[in-house]
Amino acid sequence: MVQKSLAAELQERAARAVPAEFGERVGGWWLRHAPGCSWWIGSVLPHGGHEASQAELEALIAAAEAYTAERGIPTLLQMTPEAVPPRLDALLAARGYERQVPVSLQTATTSEVLALAQRGSERGPERGSLRVRLDKHPTREWFEAWSAVVGGDPEPRWRLLQRITEAGAYASVELGDETVAVGRAVAEDGWAGVFNMATRPEARGKGAAGAVIAALADWAAVNDAARMYLQVEQENEGAVRLYARVGFSEMFPFYFRVKE
Repeated sequence: MVQKSLAAELQERAARAVPAEFGERVGGWWLRHAPGCSWWIGSVLPHGGHEASQAELEALIAAAEAYTAERGIPTLLQMTPEAVPPRLDALLAARGYERQVPVSLQTATTSEVLALAQRGSERGPERGSLRVRLDKHPTREWFEAWSAVVGGDPEPRWRLLQRITEAGAYASVELGDETVAVGRAVAEDGWAGVFNMATRPEARGKGAAGAVIAALADWAAVNDAARMYLQVEQENEGAVRLYARVGFSEMFPFYFRVKE
């Protein structure tokens, strides 16, 4: 039996922190479906089959394709080189799967994130006006602020948040009477993942996002999560710069293979 890599463990932690509505396991692969939610939440995590023959890998691919075809969605596989079978990428390319969306999984120590984020938020131009709130569960104010930034149908995403079973925190930053920045964290076995970061356009550059991260890092420290992780699209340069300023660095890149 192949020992699961840290890459696979972190990706599966993230999947539990952003749970799809439907899912099943086939040969170590995690097949998921999340109607109405962000496209990547329904991606396949192909973390089994490292010692499988080519025929066995092709059978796993066929099972994933049957699962997605039954639901009328594209077959999308999340490809983390350190987590997937070494021959899988070439097999998918030969079957016509396109490579898309470079993403960075980044990590940091909680203590460093907390120190750098607090320092940055204290220097923000609106530092005296920002108020931070932390809740155990999503409030409607938190959710509406996040939805206003990301758009889309809110109801499936609200239901997704109700499916989370791990300990979590929802941070909101208020400026005046308005919630201008939000984010959430999920803690599991010494790690805290950061998700759903969003800042209203009028509040960007004012230290609000840093205040959210500082609040989540403080919560992570209290909940014995000594390390933190997050996922960010490499093309999102503003977010990449923000996370670098508070101590995050890339542990590994990953991407997706998709076949319509």
